[in-house]
Order: sequence, then structure tokens, then C-alpha cells
Amino acid sequence: MTPILRRSFLRRAGLPAALLPLIHGLPSLGLAAPARPRQRLVIVFSPNGTIPTEFWPDRTGTDFALKRILEPLAPHRDCLLTLRGISNRVRGDGDGHMRGMSCLLTGTELLPGNIQGGGKSIPAGWAGGISIDQEIRNFLQSSPETRTRFGSLEFGVGVQDRADPWTRMSYAGPGQPVAPTSDPYQMFEKLYGGMRDRAHLRSVLDPLQADLAKVRRMVSPEDRRVLEEHETLLRRLERETADRAGPPTLEAGVADQNDNVPRLSRMQVDLMVNCFVNDMTRVATLQYTATLQYTKSVGSARMNWLSISDGHHALSHEPDSDAAAQEKLIRINTWFAGEVRYLADRLAATPEPGGDGSMLDHTLIVWTNELGKGNSHTLDNIPFVLLGGGAGFRMGRALEFDKVPHNRLLLALAHGFGHRIPTFGKADFCSAGPLALG
Repeated sequence: MTPILRRSFLRRAGLPAALLPLIHGLPSLGLAAPARPRQRLVIVFSPNGTIPTEFWPDRTGTDFALKRILEPLAPHRDCLLTLRGISNRVRGDGDGHMRGMSCLLTGTELLPGNIQGGGKSIPAGWAGGISIDQEIRNFLQSSPETRTRFGSLEFGVGVQDRADPWTRMSYAGPGQPVAPTSDPYQMFEKLYGGMRDRAHLRSVLDPLQADLAKVRRMVSPEDRRVLEEHETLLRRLERETADRAGPPTLEAGVADQNDNVPRLSRMQVDLMVNCFVNDMTRVATLQYTATLQYTKSVGSARMNWLSISDGHHALSHEPDSDAAAQEKLIRINTWFAGEVRYLADRLAATPEPGGDGSMLDHTLIVWTNELGKGNSHTLDNIPFVLLGGGAGFRMGRALEFDKVPHNRLLLALAHGFGHRIPTFGKADFCSAGPLALG
């Protein structure tokens, strides 16, 4: 039924328009729109490249074995997709780190600016386009059936306060970086601060009870039962401020500092999963530090919880012949894989609210990086690992490509969420269409 016909029905029945969200799905009223399965996207970022020999599977197809770095993801092997041979081919101003970070999700050049990169690179500014997470966010927000309270949420872990092309990957548009929130207590307040307005909300919704009673006399017994369930839910909480699950209990007093990164990471993941349960958003990013790995503590981030006192960024510059540095980098990247595993575990253990299977079945996790390798600063073979069933791709495979522009992968993500745009980012890199992922 079109919006015009719905409004006409409400006028004829003498019902307020505010009642429509509660009754439009009742079959005997004929107001229901075809249901669309819920989809969620999470993009996880970790910096400074990887160790390819301990990251990529040796064999492609379904008969692949996970190397050391990806071994933590073994329990989710059947819904895992590794994509080797994806290249960030965006060039232009700025250095490799700047383009690696700010072009990672936008697929377009940096704007002119005065931020000087490393070496003899030409100064540059912010990315010149929207990022794929925000593109999908806007698409989902454009429809009442997929619109959520926040649209998207940007989580950070140890991301510094400085803002520049090295530290921002999400963009609302050209020159419009979206900052992640690294303080879980600040994120908690953003998500659940409105709960204190519950009493006022009830006073606004109370008048609808008489109209619901009127509708009960017009519908079938089965729909009457559904309406009674609606009334119960209405009395408990309204969608914007009331949750299917209460807010998580956060450990108190965890400062936003380097050595607390493991605890901060789990707190942020718990908050993210909780807001997914409550359908506060369907798009989220989780950014671990930033390309140069400066956390809010002084200097380069150090994985002291792994008994590694060297800075991650400095280690990533050591040559392949430095076996000790290579081993430390393997352990660091394996730790990041373990945090992705924790997110996947939490989603897999949570039943899909109002649907079938687990939340992981309806969520796509994309774990990526700004570089292929830290010591070469290459933008080839960018680590892209996909996990979950949210986009309908054929999972449980290791795939290998030949320097395919990463724009085609970003375009495939959009299409996986039903957003059939012809190109994304730099159009020239999309001439072969979206990456075919089954």
C-alpha cells in the first residue's frame, strides 16, 4: 500500500498518523510492506600493514588453511572470505600513508591542501569523496524500513585527538571526515543518555492507547494478539529510547590510555553488539589507533600486553630480514585478529532479534588495513578479510586477484546491501563492475 493510501485509510478510520508505525505490519489491515532481511555492516581497521607470508592462505578456493595471523578466526572459517590481490590504485597528492588511510574507504583522490606528508610528496587535504560506510548508511537511512536512530556509529580504540588524513577513514562527503569516538564512556552516554527521558516519552505516547483500542475492534483475533504485544512493548519502551536489551555494564575507571587498549577494545565491541541488538544502527566502524600508531599516551603505541615494548609503527618499518621484528609483528597482527574474533563470537552467540539464525548471519565484518606491508608502504595486496553473512556473498573461501582496484570491492559492498550504484569513488576503476563475490 502506498503512503497516500495509508494516510487515506487512517483518515477514514479516524486514526492519528502517529499510530501507523505500530499497525502497518498487521496482515488483516493490508498495510504491510514486503519484509526485507536486516543487514548490518562493520568495518574494522588495524594499521601498518601485515606480514603477507603469515597472513594469506597458500591455497585458494574452499580447501584453504589459515596461517598464524588468521588462526584466531578458525572457528568462523565457513563464513570467512580472504581477498588477496586487492590494490588501492588511487594516486595524486599526499604520501602513501595519507592515501592509504583516507582513500581506503572513499576510493578517490585527496583534495588539495597544506598537510605535508613524508618524503617529497605534494601536500594534500582530506579525501575528495564519501566513504563506503557512509554511502551505505545514507542508503539505509533513506527508507523507513531500514532507518535507525543513529544511521551509523564510529567506534575508536586508542585513536588520538589529532585530525588529519593519516587518522580519518570515514567521510560524510568531500572534505568531511567523521571522527571516531574512542572513549567508551562517551559512547555509552551517546547511546543511552536519552533513557532518562523515558517518563516524558510515555506521557506523549499514552494518548495512542485509546486509538489502539479502536483498532482492536477492526482486526482479526490474530492481529488483536499482535496489537496487544505492541501495546506491551509500547509501555516498556519506544524504539528511539527503549531497548530490546538493557545497556551493558561497563567496567568503571578505565582510562583512555595505551596500556588499557585490550580492555577498551572489549568495552567498545560490547557496546557495538548491544546497539545492534537494539537496532540503534546497522552500520558501524571500529578503528584501532591510526596509520602512524600514535595513541593518546605519549609516542608510538606499544603492545605492552603482548610483552612487546617496541612501537608498532617503528617495527613495521624494519626489513624482512629482521626475524625478531617480523615475529613481533606477527604477534601484533594476530592480536588484532583475536579482537575481530571476539566481535564475531559475540555476534554468533546472539540470536537475530525477530529473525532467524544469529546476528553474525545478518552482519558483514570487513577487516582491513591502509597498507599491504609496512616497510614498503605498498598499496598493493591490502589486507581485506570478510566475515559473516550480511551481504549474501559466498563465504568459506580464499580468493586471489591480480591487483584489482579496491573500488570494485567497495562497489560490491554497496550492491550486497541492495544499493545498485554504477560506480563508487574514482569511476575509472569501476569499469569492470563490482567484484564478483558470489
